[in-house]
Amino acid sequence: MSDNAGIISIRGVTKKFGATVAVDDAEIDVRENEFFALLGPSGCGKTTLLRMIAGFEMPTEGQILIDGQDVSQVPPNKRPVNMVFQSYAVFPHMTVFNNVAYGLRVVGESGNVDSRVREALDMVQLGDYATRKPNQLSGGQRQRVALARALVKKPKVLLLDEPLSALDAKLRDAMRLELVRLQHSVGITFIIVTHDQDEALSMADRIAVMEKGKVKQIAPPAELYEYPNSRFVADFIGRMNLLQGKVKNASGGKLTVEIDGAPDLSVPHDAAIDGEVDLAIRPEKVRLEQSEPTGERIRLRGRVAEVAYYGGESHVSLDCGNGVMLTAFIQNAARSTDPAYRQGEELWISWAPADTLVLTD
Repeated sequence: MSDNAGIISIRGVTKKFGATVAVDDAEIDVRENEFFALLGPSGCGKTTLLRMIAGFEMPTEGQILIDGQDVSQVPPNKRPVNMVFQSYAVFPHMTVFNNVAYGLRVVGESGNVDSRVREALDMVQLGDYATRKPNQLSGGQRQRVALARALVKKPKVLLLDEPLSALDAKLRDAMRLELVRLQHSVGITFIIVTHDQDEALSMADRIAVMEKGKVKQIAPPAELYEYPNSRFVADFIGRMNLLQGKVKNASGGKLTVEIDGAPDLSVPHDAAIDGEVDLAIRPEKVRLEQSEPTGERIRLRGRVAEVAYYGGESHVSLDCGNGVMLTAFIQNAARSTDPAYRQGEELWISWAPADTLVLTD
């Protein structure tokens, strides 16, 4: 199988719990050796979809293929996958070594258990901790024990259900890098479920964004961020300024949009569309200025409503009138204790027309 071949194929998969549709006609291909993320808010169906891949839930409709084989009705222990749960519950009475060996012994492995366990512990950099008990380990080390226990069975796919959510923020950042290193090292497919966009963006090769059971968009992180295909994806991935408007004119590769309480805005757009649209602009792509900007930049006048300080940058929100609120991400001056801008200050906010996304969905 080539590196780009699909090791997991989800074909028209729907899962219903009574009248509730948890997953709605999902279509996903996950490539071999890919780090793939299922991302979305609570209740969007991402964990249910992961559990169907694992075999803990069966689809109401559709097929799940692993390495070309239909496993839709195959029990979990017969699938070439393993799962690390959110709680990563390790056995407190067992040593690290026995925790990792447990899965092999349950299925009757005998001859090479010791060497496989030590290989798995070395993968997660716990080779020197084999005789310790879980209460002698940090949270991150216990998480690595759970990973080693899953990897020791040499699955074709490792499934991770919110594996970092129980860790504190600093450790979570470190474990993101650890998981990426581990995935590259073992060379198998990882599928992670998360509600944390930063987690998905920083780790995954591709991300499937889900909303209310539906897969809204599948793309690499940069494409999702720069070219979201819907209002939901634009608003869920990172921060986004959204201006609601109505198309006034569409011709010559330009779109003129009427915004309530603001001047008409003209943006590049090839497709002829009409009706309601959202114009979307990332906060880091806008500028704040005391004087009116020159050139082709789109500009609005506003008053500073809020300044939030985040160390290296500040998030400055402007009230542009009639319910139009826009936010700019501004780099703070080096070693300065003065606020970037002050509440009530009047400013111009502007951006390049090409940085405007037109969203109709």
